[in-house]
Amino acid sequence: MNTETTAPVLDENQIIAERRAKLAAIRQQGIAFPNDFDRRDYADKLATAHGDKTKEALETEAVEVQLAGRMMLKRVMGKASFATLQDMSGRIQVYISNDHASTESHDAFKHWDLGDFIGVTGILFKTNKGELTIQAKSIRLLSEKFHGLADQEQKYRQRYLDLITNDGTRETFKRRSKIIQAIRGFMVDRDFLEVETPMMHPIPGGAAAKPFATHHNALDMELFLRIAPELYLKRLVVGGFEKVFEINRNFRNEGLSTRHNPEFTMMEFYEAYRDYKYLMDTTEAIIRAAAVAATGSTTVTYQGHAIELGAPFDRLTIVEAIRKYHPIYTVEQLNDRDWLIAQFKAMKAKFKPQDGLGGMQLSFFEETTEALLIQPTFIIDYPAAVGAPIRYPARDHRALRAVYHRPRNGQWFLRVERRRRPGRTLHGSGQTKGSRRRGSDALRRRLHSRAGTRPATHRWLRYRHRPAGDAVDRFAQHPRRDSLSANAPRELNLLSCNTP
Repeated sequence: MNTETTAPVLDENQIIAERRAKLAAIRQQGIAFPNDFDRRDYADKLATAHGDKTKEALETEAVEVQLAGRMMLKRVMGKASFATLQDMSGRIQVYISNDHASTESHDAFKHWDLGDFIGVTGILFKTNKGELTIQAKSIRLLSEKFHGLADQEQKYRQRYLDLITNDGTRETFKRRSKIIQAIRGFMVDRDFLEVETPMMHPIPGGAAAKPFATHHNALDMELFLRIAPELYLKRLVVGGFEKVFEINRNFRNEGLSTRHNPEFTMMEFYEAYRDYKYLMDTTEAIIRAAAVAATGSTTVTYQGHAIELGAPFDRLTIVEAIRKYHPIYTVEQLNDRDWLIAQFKAMKAKFKPQDGLGGMQLSFFEETTEALLIQPTFIIDYPAAVGAPIRYPARDHRALRAVYHRPRNGQWFLRVERRRRPGRTLHGSGQTKGSRRRGSDALRRRLHSRAGTRPATHRWLRYRHRPAGDAVDRFAQHPRRDSLSANAPRELNLLSCNTP
């Protein structure tokens, strides 16, 4: 009668106690955590150099190797055992027997655990099944494992455990490194200057995301981790460096998911005398070069879809994109705000009743079309009415100041935000300390009276890109300039001008 036995399930405390007992025994032998093992070989290089050789050829050459790695598989069969070791490059099989390694080493091996780090010295050979294997002459325990991977949540909380157990994750990390190297090489080959800019900013400029705030003790001032390197890169362009880029860490105090981290890497570049069409061409070329460097091909597979990066990317307006995937809609319908509202109601989809035609088109695109864009696509020429209001900084930032310019789809945007200016008034002399805030609020209300926004928000003021003239002149030509006080242009503190 056959009986089956099931190994008892140990909780984490029992596992830790067992591991500590094993460590104590190893320490008593004086062999815990040696650091004198000299690794000379790597699994992938051995496979490349000797993987195609026959069993007889390897026996003749007697290639001696010395390799270290983590034990991923273990099979004990009496006087002989097999193990699979994994190093930073790949995996290789190890054969341990009493005939070639000492009986004491083999007996010790039988008590080692999966995840332990092992050093092996031996001769390469091939098994009868043709698998490249190290015949161990000596084998040593170098370090014990920490603990295993328990569940999916732990996989993301302790990423190093995922790297141990998941070859796909290890390959992703390697490809990411190749992508970064390829992007850097692409930019340097085209005479871009790589720079480093500050990570702590006095103004959280560059994007509309919520910043991380910190405090500078020596200066006793509030600083913000950068949302983007935009402001400082533009200053470099103004200073005469016409082609600059930075691969940098950015921080946006937003949501969190398995594919979205508030701390992330991006590459941002600027080049003088170019327009946004050139930027799209360059972006395509960068992505193709990175794909070839990481995968060897311009065709990559993602979520079951073959993404073709070698062909020119689509460049569509919102209306063109909707019509490409939904030919049933006509241009006249998509340019009819009332028709769009009726469609939202029929689909029971959320929309913003206060949006103009451009905002309605964008919402309709996001609702019906965006998820269908599988192949690389540029959505261009956003309608002029699209633009989300951005909240002001803290209430004690009182003076309205034009902070920076940025080009977007052939237009220049002037961001006006409140910023404290201790000891100075907004409209020159004559205001008391108590009236300064009231004056600022009044100016803010006048600034937004025509835009139809609430005093608690501000939005981008738009005007057509003018290639000549400085930023103050362009501001003076803005049709809403009269809504500001006569002294407002003197208050401009533009951080960049004539930025390409």
